[in-house]
Amino acid sequence: MRWIVGELPSLSERLLAKAASVNRPDEAKKAINDALAELEREGVAPGLRLGETAPDFTLPNAVGDPVRLADRLAAGPVVLTFYRGTWCPYCNIELHAYQEALPAFRAEGAQIVAVSPQAPDDSLDMRDKHGLEFDVLSDLDQDVLTSYKVRFVFPAAALPYLLDGTAKALAKQQPDGDWSLPVPATFVLDPDGVVRARHATMAYRTRMEPAEALRVVREINEARRDGARQDEARR
Repeated sequence: MRWIVGELPSLSERLLAKAASVNRPDEAKKAINDALAELEREGVAPGLRLGETAPDFTLPNAVGDPVRLADRLAAGPVVLTFYRGTWCPYCNIELHAYQEALPAFRAEGAQIVAVSPQAPDDSLDMRDKHGLEFDVLSDLDQDVLTSYKVRFVFPAAALPYLLDGTAKALAKQQPDGDWSLPVPATFVLDPDGVVRARHATMAYRTRMEPAEALRVVREINEARRDGARQDEARR
C-alpha cells in the first residue's frame, strides 16, 4: 500500500500540544528563548545548505556497532536527523513520529538515521523506550555535529534557567566541559549525499514533518527514475 503524505501523523500538532503543556516561569522561558534567538541571528549553527554534499561519517549505534552513512546512502535516500538527547521531550516526540512513518519511508527505499551527542547506552534507552527500528547513533566527540554545522554552545546567561534534569543531562554528555549540543536539524539526502531538503533552527519546538521528508524522498526517486529512462532512450 502506498502511503499518502497527508495520512502521516502531524508532528507539528504534537509539538505544539507539548509546548502548551509546559509550566515554566515566564522569566525562564524568556531568558532561554531570547538567548537562542540571538544565536539564530548570529548564524552560529546554520546547518548544511540545500545542494551541499553531506560529509560521510561512521558512528556507533545503540549497541556499539559502527554505521557508515555511505553504506546507508548506497541503498537509497536517507533522512538524517540530529536530536539533543533522551532528556528532550520534543526530540522524543519527533523520533516517535518518524518511527510511525517508517513503513512509508521503507516503501520508498529510504532510511532514517538519528544522531545525538549522547552515549550508546542512552541511545539504547531511547531506542527501546520508543521502539525505534532505525539507526540511533552516538557522536560523543561531536565531530559530526561540527561538520554538519549544527553544533553550538548553550549560552551561559541562560544556564541558570534550565531544569535540573536538563542541566545534569547536558553536563553528562559533554566531551570537553562545554555545554554544547546540536541545534535540532533534519536533512533529506539523495543517494549521492546531496541535501535536497533541510530544517535547522534554534526554535527547538519545531521540526521537519515526516510528511515533508517523505514528499522529498518521492521526488528524489522520481527524478532518478526519469534519469534512468532518459539514459535508456539514448542507448
